[in-house]
Amino acid sequence: MEDTFKPKIVVFCCNWCAYAGGDLAGISRYQIKPYFRVIRTLCSARVDPEWIMEAFRLGADGVMVAGCHPGDCHYIGGNYRTRRRVALLRSLLQQFGLNPQRLELAWISAGEAEKFASTMNSFIDRITELGPSPYSKSLDDDTQSTSVAMEVADV
Repeated sequence: MEDTFKPKIVVFCCNWCAYAGGDLAGISRYQIKPYFRVIRTLCSARVDPEWIMEAFRLGADGVMVAGCHPGDCHYIGGNYRTRRRVALLRSLLQQFGLNPQRLELAWISAGEAEKFASTMNSFIDRITELGPSPYSKSLDDDTQSTSVAMEVADV
């Protein structure tokens, strides 16, 4: 594997827990590798499976969905739906020729800054080890108009 590979990772973060945990990690100055972009959502259950598939189609090397711990969702059971969706998406990814390890689900609360940093770093390491996605392509084309494309392209 080339040392120049810099993975492009999209992270969908729940506003109430995972995003706040990431914010605290930044404020606390935890060292996190810079190869990811966060997309803030109100709840992990609001992450449409199409967004995840679109991120991969547009060249993301890895996608993470991060939300509240099960039982602590601000919207009661959103993270339970997320868990089922991600399990289904992993089997779908395999059918499309992508390693299911490229999709990660993480439960991170607002006060778990250290966990946010270590989870991100270990996921980045795993994606770096897996190498570029087979769907990777140049995203420098300005004709890409979806918000996911913009997030992936800026990494």
